[in-house]
Formats: sequence, C-alpha cells, structure tokens
Amino acid sequence: MYKKLFCFYFILLGCVFTAYSSTKDTLLIFNNDKVILRVDQGLYIFHDQTKSLKIDDVVKKKYHLLKKSIPNLGITSDKIWIRFTVKNLTKSSQLMLEVAQPSIDSISLFQEETRGEFKETHLGKYKKFKERPINDPAYIFPIDIQPNSFKTFYISISSTDQIQLPMTLGTLYNVLITDNNKDILFGIYAGIIVIMILYNLFISFTVKDSSYIYYIIYILFVGLTQATFQGYAFKYLWPNSPWMAINSSFLIPFLSGITTAEFLKRFLQTKNITPNLHKGINLFILLYVIALLISFLGYRLFSIQMLQILALLGSIYFLYIAAVITRMGSRPALFFLIAYSIFLFCVVIFVLRNFNIVKYNLLTSYILEIGSAIQIMLLSFALADKINAYRKEKEESQANAFRILIENEKLVREQNIMLETKVKERTETLEQTNENLNQVLINLKEAQSQLVDAEKMAGLGQLTAGIAHEINNPINFVTSNIKPLELDINELDEVIRMYENLDLNANLEEQLKDIDTFKKRIDINFVRNEITSLLSGIGDGARRTAEIIRSLKNFSRLDENDTKPVNLNEGLDSTLVLIKSSFHSNLETIKDYKSTRLVECMAGKINQVFMNLITNAVYAIKAKPVKNEKEFITIKTWDEDEFVKISIKDTGSGMSEEVKQKIFEPFFTTKDIGEGTGLGLSIVFSIIDKHKGHIEVLSELGEGTEFIITLPFNTPQ
Repeated sequence: MYKKLFCFYFILLGCVFTAYSSTKDTLLIFNNDKVILRVDQGLYIFHDQTKSLKIDDVVKKKYHLLKKSIPNLGITSDKIWIRFTVKNLTKSSQLMLEVAQPSIDSISLFQEETRGEFKETHLGKYKKFKERPINDPAYIFPIDIQPNSFKTFYISISSTDQIQLPMTLGTLYNVLITDNNKDILFGIYAGIIVIMILYNLFISFTVKDSSYIYYIIYILFVGLTQATFQGYAFKYLWPNSPWMAINSSFLIPFLSGITTAEFLKRFLQTKNITPNLHKGINLFILLYVIALLISFLGYRLFSIQMLQILALLGSIYFLYIAAVITRMGSRPALFFLIAYSIFLFCVVIFVLRNFNIVKYNLLTSYILEIGSAIQIMLLSFALADKINAYRKEKEESQANAFRILIENEKLVREQNIMLETKVKERTETLEQTNENLNQVLINLKEAQSQLVDAEKMAGLGQLTAGIAHEINNPINFVTSNIKPLELDINELDEVIRMYENLDLNANLEEQLKDIDTFKKRIDINFVRNEITSLLSGIGDGARRTAEIIRSLKNFSRLDENDTKPVNLNEGLDSTLVLIKSSFHSNLETIKDYKSTRLVECMAGKINQVFMNLITNAVYAIKAKPVKNEKEFITIKTWDEDEFVKISIKDTGSGMSEEVKQKIFEPFFTTKDIGEGTGLGLSIVFSIIDKHKGHIEVLSELGEGTEFIITLPFNTPQ
C-alpha cells in the first residue's frame, strides 16, 4: 500500500516537473496579494521585423532573455513581443497586469488558456479611451491565474515613441490604490501649472509685457507635454480622438519646443543683446518645422528621432545663450540658467532611469514633472524680478525728471523776476478794465438769471396746477370709497364673529338661524359685490395716481446735464398728462407715434421743449377769435435716416410772416402783459441747438401753426 502511494507521489512530482520544464521560462512568483509585484524578471523578447506575425507563429520563435529589470527598447519600427510566465501562490485568481507606459501606440496581451489557444486583449491609442476595460491612463489588463498554477503571457507592442515597459502585477484594489497615488501627484503638478498660468496672466494685464504672454503659452505646453507622456491628456482632453492621441506625443513636444524658443527670445531679449545667437534660435525653430513636415510626409520614426536630437542640442544651446547673457550681468538670464539647469538635471535622472542606472520608483517616474514645476516657478520669479528692474528704472527716470524740473523752475523764477516789472505796469491798466467788465458781466448774469427764473416759475406754476388737478380726482375717488368699504368690512367681520362665538353645546340650529337672519338683513351678497366694486374703484384711482407720478418723474429730469438714450414718445405722453388740466373741453389730442429708436439727449431739457410748444399751442387755440366745434393738437413722431422728427401742430389762430421771423428772439411775445416772459421759444431754440438739431415753423393766419423738430439719434459731443 505505502509503496503504491510512494510511487504515485514520485510520478506526480515527475509530471509537475515535466510541465514546469516544458515552459523553459524562469517563473515569476506571485505569492502576496497584498502588495504590487514588479514584473522585472523572467522576461523574454522577440523582434518581429515583418510586423505581420500572428500569435500562432510567434510562440514558435526563439526568444532571448531580457537582463534588464525594466525593458528599455528605445525607438524601433519593429513589432516587439514579450513572453513571461507567472505562478500564482495566492488565493486571488482575478489579477491585473499594468504597463505604466501610456505613450505606447498599440499593445496587446495574449493569455494562454490551453495549449495552442489564447485569450486576446487589444489596447492602444487607436481606440477611444472609453473602450479600455479599466479607466486609467496606463494600460491595465485583467488576467486570470488560478491559485497554485502558472500561466504564460505574450505581449505585443508597436509604437513610434520610446518603448519602455515598467510592468506590475497585483489585485485590482492594490493596482488602483497605486494609480490613485500617481493621480494625486499629477494633480498637484497640474495645480501648479494652472496656478502659474493664472498668476502670470494676472501679472501680464498689469505690466503689459509680452514676455508674460509667451511664458503663459510656454507653461501651457510644458504641462500638456507631461500630461501627454503620463496619458492624462488622452483621458481628459481628447478621449474620443485616437488620431490626436497617436499624434499628440509628437505634436505637443513640437509645440513645446517652439514656444520655449519664442519665450527665450523675448525673455532674454536675444535680438538686441546677442543678435548672432538669436539667429541660431531661429534656425532651431526652422528645423523643428522641418521635422514636423517630415512627419506629415510619412517618415514619422525619423521625424521623432530628429525631434529628440533637436531637443537635446537645443537645450544645450539655450543654456549656452543664458550663460553668455548672464556674464553680461543680466539677472533674468541667471534665473533662466539656474531653472533650465535644474530641469536638465532631472532629464538626466530620467534618462539614467530608462537605462536602469537609477532605480525606477514613484519619484523617478515623476522626475520630469518635478523638474518642470521647479523650472516654471523659478522662471516666474525671474519675470517678477524683471518687474523690480522696471520699477528701479522708472524710479531713476523719475528722479532725473524731477531734477530737470527743479532746474527749469529755477530758470522760470529768474525770468519771472525780469518780467514782473513789465507785467505789473500792464496789469494795473488791465485790472481797471477787467473790474469794469466784471461788473457788467455780473449785471448781465443777474438779469439773465432773473429772466430764466421767471420763465421757470411760470412753467412751474402751470405744471403745479396741472398736477394738483390731475391727482385730486383719483385721490377723491379713493377717499370716497374708504368709508363704505369700512362699513361693509365691519358687517362681514360681524358675521365671522357670530360664527366664531357658536356654542357647540347649545342648540346649533337656533344659532345658525340667527346668523342667517342677520346675513339676510345686511344682504350679504350685496355687501360682497359692493366690496369688489369699491376695491376696483380704489385700484383705478391708485393706478391713475401712479400714472401721473410716473409721468411727473419722467418729466422732472430738468437738471440732468448728461445725455442718455431716451424714448421721446414717453416724454411727450408724460408732458401731456401733466398739462392736460389746461385743455378746454372741445380740445382733442391726436397722437401718431411712428419713431421706434432711442435718442441720445438730455431728457429733462427735451421735455421742457415739449411743454413750451404744447402750452403755446393751447394758448393759440384759446386766443382764436372764432373757435370751431372741435379743436385739435396733433403730435407726430417718425424716423428719417439718422434723425428723428417731432411735429406739434395746432388749429389755433396761426401767425403772420413778420411774427414768425421774431418768435425765437428773447423777450418777444404775442401774449398779453403779465402772461409770459417772451423766453419760452428762445429757450426751446437754445435747447435744440445744443442737441445739434433744428426747428422749423409752418404757420398761416387762421390755419394754425406746426413746429417740426429734427434731432440726431446720437448727439455729437
């Protein structure tokens, strides 16, 4: 019995050993599902130069063991195949394989299910981002390895960019936790980029220096470059554009190089300080453009290699320029030299990491972001230092200007002493003359002020009478309704009180009968209807009062000296409301408003024009010897080209040609003594003239008078 078991045990060990030996690969042992396992050993590589072999063909090819812990295959046009075998000694069968190189164009994973059959997963930039099984910038493949078993995997990679394969293996939870830490670090970096852009944008509005605009563009493309390399640009900026995802690894560094060169030229003023070296920068820009054209012609691999060489040589050349200008005593160049040196030091660490000389970890994987963040902040300090330099130059120029001003003042004082004697003699004569002229001017101003005040008082008296008359009617209507409304409300209140005082323990029927008797006595339906009628009357009175107040508010802007867009139709209506009380019973107003545009004018002054003309029209109708059964004042407005026209026409007595020639002269009036100052139409003419308009008079004796005002829509300043 024991011999049989012993033989079976050795046979089983032989089978396992045979199966293990058949893989011929060094096994990668996954024995702790709490940590992330780096896939850095047991990797075998095969170069498919034809780029057309299938998985069935590739498994038969001869692979070579990779001795580097993180494969760095450089830039190649070959299709790369990687083979490795993983043995799972944990209880977790659902694992995740992550390839933390988002710049790869196309990557596929083949899981050997049974001998000769493979489960395929294809990822890459040629697909939309949402098609990935895991929403992550890196390439993450779900794999299935049963506990205490092993499985062989094949990975195919095609890319025109640098091919580096930092791969890790773990559970979904641990992989996502690690990637979340990376997201936080890149979020901090992105925050620094955004803050620097906003800060320098604010400064650019203050100092008006073009260097800030170029620096903002430079920061933007530096940030986009790192976002592209880390895969965040594809995830957040163009997730539905595979074309942009594939070409961004070339276009964004190209734009970053161009903006770096342009910023360098403005920041260090190379055109003025080092004109010969400035030409070299333009040459690099030209070579960058040539590299871009070569890429569009289909030679993408050569174009990328050319771009990387230009980036290396350009960095050295830019450092040389900064060093030369620094020796000339330029502080901005010193800042640039330090910032660029730090960034290039980080680039060197990045390259050493790619060649496995420096250990690959979270710090070295983000060394470029760290370097670029430090570089951006130092260059911001440099730009701020330029502001201090500008301020110092401004202070020096102000000091020189102040010194020159003092010298000029000294010369002026000396010349003034010489001139004072001659001026004094002439001044005495002029003072006497000026004194006489000032007295005359004071007398004229007093007379003018008295006349204008008299005209204003006349208009104010007429306006006050009209307002009092117009407001009195609706106010009386409101007050007359208040007392009956109060009585009706008291009766309703009595009914409510009777309902409130019902005694639920007594005879309800008798109490309700008493209430019904009281309701019939006061005629409750009549009370309700009367309350509605009284409230309606009060509302009408309030609305009429509000309309009068609104018209008064619109009209009363007489002291406004600033022009503003005004609806002249509203001004005419407000004026008519306020002077309506002066109309007699057979006078009818006809309004024909066709103007729709606003006019830039002083609203109060224009309203005064309307009031003077309409009151004159009313007076002309009242003074008519023989009155018609119906008299009319017709008011029209219409637009004509860039002008608005207002016509005020009456059916009054009209005027002769002689009177028509004098109506705009100050103190001329046809009214009886004590009824006018003779300044109304003079003020009208002055106001219209200040608005760059003109007024036309059409009149015949016995036929009435028409005033036509023409105003521009925009009053010239």
